[in-house]
Amino acid sequence: MSVTDQSPVAPDPGADPAQAALHDRIAADSLTTRRDYLRIVATVSGGLAVGGLAVAGGVLHRHGDSDGPPDAKRVAQALAPGESVAFRFPGKDDRAVAVRLKDGTLVGYSAVCTHLACGVLWREDRGTEGELYCPCHEGVFDARTGEVTAGPPPRPLPKVLLVEEADGAVWAVATARSGESEEAAMCRQFADARPDLAARLGCPAAKSGPAERSERT
Repeated sequence: MSVTDQSPVAPDPGADPAQAALHDRIAADSLTTRRDYLRIVATVSGGLAVGGLAVAGGVLHRHGDSDGPPDAKRVAQALAPGESVAFRFPGKDDRAVAVRLKDGTLVGYSAVCTHLACGVLWREDRGTEGELYCPCHEGVFDARTGEVTAGPPPRPLPKVLLVEEADGAVWAVATARSGESEEAAMCRQFADARPDLAARLGCPAAKSGPAERSERT
């Protein structure tokens, strides 16, 4: 399987809990770049309370903030049930993860915790369907929806919208902000660049005819 970045190898489910916790912290650290560390240090130096409000309030960069259409990116040649792959999308600093759930459902998310920007890991051995887990502060996100299920994260994980080709290749095509529907995300990013697609999606700007839109502008 050809991938952009390889996910950290999951620990043995039967391993000692302390060793598993250490593995998680090391893996999360490996997903946190030097730039991320500097950003976190700057946040802490200004006070954890203020920093937490800044993250929650959107002062810092959030995954998928751009309104323009991203360039589609192949992230895996194939993904089998239970497998995951780490990659960068839509930008080189935007860490993401794609997961094939046990029932075959394909999901993609930002791999940056919405609490204090630590790395989020896929753990197939946790929960009934696996979990997206941030070991820095024990944050847990639902693997199927990205919603917060435990810990301090204030928002769900932003989504990465994936499509699967007939040959099994998995592509990242768009992003959805935390709490944003996939339809709204597609309309936000493609309404101007792909009016044909916007019309098929029923985006608000595409519902009126060309003459009516020209009158508004």
